[in-house]
Amino acid sequence: MRVRSAAILIQNNALALMERHRDDRHYFSFPGGGVDVGETPEQAVIREAHEELGVEVKVIRLAAEIWFNGKQQFFFLVEQTGGTFGTGAGEEFASDRDPARGTYDPVWMPLAQVAAQNVLPKQVAELVAKSHPDHWPAAPIVIRE
Repeated sequence: MRVRSAAILIQNNALALMERHRDDRHYFSFPGGGVDVGETPEQAVIREAHEELGVEVKVIRLAAEIWFNGKQQFFFLVEQTGGTFGTGAGEEFASDRDPARGTYDPVWMPLAQVAAQNVLPKQVAELVAKSHPDHWPAAPIVIRE
C-alpha cells in the first residue's frame, strides 16, 4: 500500500481542506496524496500542497501518523510561503478525469467548525481543533485503526 502525506495548513483561524462529493457522500479531507518512489513524506506534502491548493509550503513538523486499513498516513503542520490558494492544477482537476472519483474543491473552514463537520480522518480534525494555536503535543500522535 502506498504511504500518504497530508498538510495541516492553518491561516486566520481557518483550516485548508479539500471538500469532496463522492459516491453520494459529502466530506472534507486534508490536502495530500501518495508519496512517490524516491520521495520523502515531507517532499510529498510540499508537492501535494502545490498540486491541490496552488500554494508553496514549508514543513513545520509532523503532527500525526495514522494507520488506516494498513495504510500509513503522515499529517504535517505546514506554513504557506507563496502561491495563491485555490489555483492547484494537479491531476484531480483534469477535465478528463474519471467522474467516479468525485469533486475536489479547496476550501477554508473556520477552526470553530472543524470538529462538528465531516472532516476525515476525524482523529486529526479533533487534534487540530483542540491543539491550535499553541497546545500541540510535544510528539506526533500515532493512531492505529
